[in-house]
Amino acid sequence: MTTAELVALTRGRLAGRERRMVVGGPLVKAAVLVPIVERDGPALVFTKRTDHVGSHRGQISFPGGRVDPTDAGFLEAALRETEEEIGLPGTTVEPLGALDDTETVATEFIITPWVGLVRAPVAWKPDGHEIERVIEVPFARLVEPAALRVEHRERAGVLREMYLWDLGGGDVLWGATARILKHYLDVLAGD
Repeated sequence: MTTAELVALTRGRLAGRERRMVVGGPLVKAAVLVPIVERDGPALVFTKRTDHVGSHRGQISFPGGRVDPTDAGFLEAALRETEEEIGLPGTTVEPLGALDDTETVATEFIITPWVGLVRAPVAWKPDGHEIERVIEVPFARLVEPAALRVEHRERAGVLREMYLWDLGGGDVLWGATARILKHYLDVLAGD
């Protein structure tokens, strides 16, 4: 799949569906960006969090974070946080649409993911405090059946599916970010 095909499919699928939104409650509102870049085909951008941040230490995630009262909305929060974390100017991102809200149980967040195409070349600048490094993963790798492993884990008496992606180089994606990625791929597949 080319980047142009992925962008067109993403835009069409997200525009043609009703997004699940979680409103209110005690959970902290957060927003992330699911950045698409062109690297001999489409690639998604992830971040590796440092070991000294307050939450999600050492985990791989999409760039983003808490929604501030000064943010105009979830997209603005995702773009602001992404620029702070990895130096991606929001003006270089073409928003394609929002995915369903995703809740985290342990850390009590409601995450609103926005998919966006990065239109200009960028030199990643991980901030070093929250983000250790940037990871670009070819889209083709993410859709390989061998890259995804599904395990079943029990939490609070409920058996849940847990998705684990082998991103290569020893990096494994799991948790809320893996659920967001799974949802995105399901939307693209028409599920």
